[in-house]
Amino acid sequence: MMKNKIYTRTGDTGETDLRHNLRVRKTDPRIEICGTLDELNAHIGLLVAQLANNNHKEELNNVQSSLFTIGASIVSDASVKIEGMSAQTLEQLIDGMQEQLPPQHCFVLPGGCIQAAQAHVCRTVCRRAERLITGLETLKSIHPETLAYMNRLSDYFFVLSRHLNMLSNTPEKRWGPLGDKK
Repeated sequence: MMKNKIYTRTGDTGETDLRHNLRVRKTDPRIEICGTLDELNAHIGLLVAQLANNNHKEELNNVQSSLFTIGASIVSDASVKIEGMSAQTLEQLIDGMQEQLPPQHCFVLPGGCIQAAQAHVCRTVCRRAERLITGLETLKSIHPETLAYMNRLSDYFFVLSRHLNMLSNTPEKRWGPLGDKK
């Protein structure tokens, strides 16, 4: 019996399938966005794997699913609304975490516990994806909810990193100009 093979050799010349019967260069902006969303999803998967018994796992799994929906929207002709997770849902999650955190009066350096550091990586990859999606808007209609969601998602990862540091009793490293002794 023949097993399905992961390789097809159809991408060996620098092209890939965007959708059925539409070949594009691997440098196409839509492929760059999908690759960045995939990278973000992998980083989220690593974060989920690092969380022991944590309420954030389910919400992160929902984020991963939403990112697949966004990727499908990017390669399709239609402007697809994200189902399930929304910018408003992310705002509620952010607000819930922020209620437990001390006020932030300065910049925070990425780091702390390993999970918080990973959340910071997710935040930065998310911001890159958001910039790429925003740039695509000149070529393709992007659902406004997608832009709002990606913007809020990077905020979510920032607050999540602070929350994870708090849960692990890891102090945040505050940033100040060199020589600032405060």
